[in-house]
Amino acid sequence: MISQDLLNILVCPETKQPLQLVSDELLKKINKAIQKGNLVNRDGDPVNEDLDGGLIREDRKIVYPIIKDLPYLRIGDGIELDKNHIS
Repeated sequence: MISQDLLNILVCPETKQPLQLVSDELLKKINKAIQKGNLVNRDGDPVNEDLDGGLIREDRKIVYPIIKDLPYLRIGDGIELDKNHIS
C-alpha cells in the first residue's frame, strides 16, 4: 500500500497535478473493463492485468495503475477514463 507521505509528493508526470488513490467503486469499473478486454493505456496498448489500485489525477481524467504495490507513473501507462468510457 502507498503511504500517505508518498502520496503527498506524487504528481502526474505530464501535468504535475496532485494524485490521489482511486475509490473502490472506480477501481471495480476499471477492472471490469480490463476483464472484458476493453481497456487501453495512453500508448494504445491493451491493459491485461487487473489493477490492485490506481492514482487518479486531480482533474479526474487519467488514472495511473498500481499493480503489485508498484505505481506505474510513465505518461504512456496512464489510463484515460473518457477515452475508455469509464466514469
